Amino acid sequence: MQVSSLNEVKIYSLSCGKSLPEWLSDRKKRALQKKDVDVRRRIELIQDFEMPTVCTTIKVSKDGQYILATGTYKPRVRCYDTYQLSLKFERCLDSEVVTFEILSDDYSKIVFLHDDRYIEFHSQQGFYYKTRIPKFGRDFSYHYPSCDLYFVGASSEVYRLNLEQGRYLNPLQTEAAENNVCDINSVHGLFATGTVEGRVECWDPRTRNRVGLLDCALSSVTADSEINSLPTISALKFNGALTMAVGTSTGQVLLYDLRSDKPLLVKDHQYGLPIKSVHFQESLDLILSADSRIIKMWNKHSGKIFTSLEPEHDINDVCLYPNSGMLLTANETPKMGIYYIPFQLYNSDLAESSDLKKQNKTVQRPLPGDCACGNRLTHLIGSPFLRAYMHGFFMDIRLYHKVKLMVNPFAYEEYRKDKIRQKIEETRAQRVQLKKLPKVNKELALKLIEEEEEKQKSVWKKKVKSLPNILTDDRFKVMFENPDFQVDEESEEFRLLNPLVSKISEKRKKKLRLLEQQELHEQEEEEEPEGKPSDAESSESSDDEKDWVEEVRKQHRLLHREEKMKQQERIKEDQQTVLKPQFYEIKAGEEFRSFKDSATKQKLMNKTLEDRLKLETKNGTLKVSDTTVGSKQLTFTLKRSEQQKKQQEAEKLHRQERKNLRRSASHLKSRHKRRWPFH
Repeated sequence: MQVSSLNEVKIYSLSCGKSLPEWLSDRKKRALQKKDVDVRRRIELIQDFEMPTVCTTIKVSKDGQYILATGTYKPRVRCYDTYQLSLKFERCLDSEVVTFEILSDDYSKIVFLHDDRYIEFHSQQGFYYKTRIPKFGRDFSYHYPSCDLYFVGASSEVYRLNLEQGRYLNPLQTEAAENNVCDINSVHGLFATGTVEGRVECWDPRTRNRVGLLDCALSSVTADSEINSLPTISALKFNGALTMAVGTSTGQVLLYDLRSDKPLLVKDHQYGLPIKSVHFQESLDLILSADSRIIKMWNKHSGKIFTSLEPEHDINDVCLYPNSGMLLTANETPKMGIYYIPFQLYNSDLAESSDLKKQNKTVQRPLPGDCACGNRLTHLIGSPFLRAYMHGFFMDIRLYHKVKLMVNPFAYEEYRKDKIRQKIEETRAQRVQLKKLPKVNKELALKLIEEEEEKQKSVWKKKVKSLPNILTDDRFKVMFENPDFQVDEESEEFRLLNPLVSKISEKRKKKLRLLEQQELHEQEEEEEPEGKPSDAESSESSDDEKDWVEEVRKQHRLLHREEKMKQQERIKEDQQTVLKPQFYEIKAGEEFRSFKDSATKQKLMNKTLEDRLKLETKNGTLKVSDTTVGSKQLTFTLKRSEQQKKQQEAEKLHRQERKNLRRSASHLKSRHKRRWPFH
């Protein structure tokens, strides 16, 4: 990932890196990632976010779920799902796309303007309809109240196509020879078109009359600008009801208030290249203007540069993802650009964690969420000191040590004593070692030692495949050193499984004894074992099963009795507690409503996951049950919304009404005619 900084604003390039050829197999791609460091470190935020040769236009749907891009060669459109971060579908087209518009909230209604004068409509299933305009088109806009499409191009007329009637309407006649761009204000519906003469004509769609004419070519000429030709309008964008930004072919951006014919601000890119697109960023009052070489972000009130972005390849189109700092670019290269400017918390955390230089400087420690509340760090949640990650937080290791020292001043002394004890034990291990049980899981270690001694004494050990001992295996060393791995013999699971484990070990010992007896009598004739007949063995095994079942039942009865005693103790403690009223102080300027919502939510947030699961089980939304094999089964019931309940009641009333209106057809039963018997 490439990180650039201008004016102390970091810009993260999330698509920087080498692109792998499509004809490479998955195995070769994995092998290449192991060898090449640049390929391994690249970030592929959206899978296959590229075109075969060049990407021309890129847009985001209104719901923010889909990104649509057109490119060549061959001409095609690709749709990417941001929820799945992958390619959703791809459709090939007959000719190259000049521009397109998404009419619906998702990708179900799209209109494409081709370079061969064709207009192509696509639905969710695919191609829907195709028509043609008289002249070559350059841009179009959709007027939602009247369902009209306005097309501008190499003509003085603005063609209107009504989608409700399915026919062309009378065009708008402008004073320009040709029109380059157009846009419609989403607040009051004013239609504006930019001409090759450097003018902006505004039309009222209701009366189809021109209501204003703005000469931008003269206003773009300033004392600092060097202009060798007549500026034409190359970009046009409305913001709100009164603001309009105009981009010229000579690299100037003019910001207008519709109530005045003089520009509020003139911004020059200083490259002399046509402005490709203009976008407004509402949270920081920024304007993003782009030509084929650079993207500049500047304040719309003062014109001060916020930051700028200069990709390696020429820019064809720019799209700003809504309500975020993500910036998408269509370039003269197969790979489309994805850039991030840290405006939102989660994306900035992702970018900072991916920055390799920052990872080398500081060490981050994961911290559970309940630990943050227990250490009184709730006031740091949301700040750079505590970064949210999954169910917990990340914090600097130095800050963690300071907080831990404040909460527990004797933590360092305990840590020092543990280190001294470990060093002493290491020196003792170098001396003559005696057989000594570990401090953790002594019963399990003793059981393993006894089994190992029995195997050593057994005659059958030569024919039994030797298995590694857990006590001497380094993989299980922590189980006898770390107290977290201590087996709780008082737990319910252990007490229910212990009879079964003990019976299995007894059967294993008995089987070893039988194998030893068979080894001793191999030289003799084949007979039944002298000790007991086979009938006696079968009866003995059945007795063992009965004993095991009886032992398990006994453990169940003991557990039930202990649970009942604990419940009685809790009831006694509840009866002995004395409830006292609590007083709360309301801040100045706030109105008291009720404790119900805030108090219940606060209590629910302070509870642990186990308590919340118990509460959901009590309410009936969560049901936990034990299966016959010893595992647990969890059933979660979703609550119905008010809309679903109303819909269900309406369907019930509809069925009852239809049932009452139904006419009986019992009177249409045909009378049985007498028929002669068949002989």
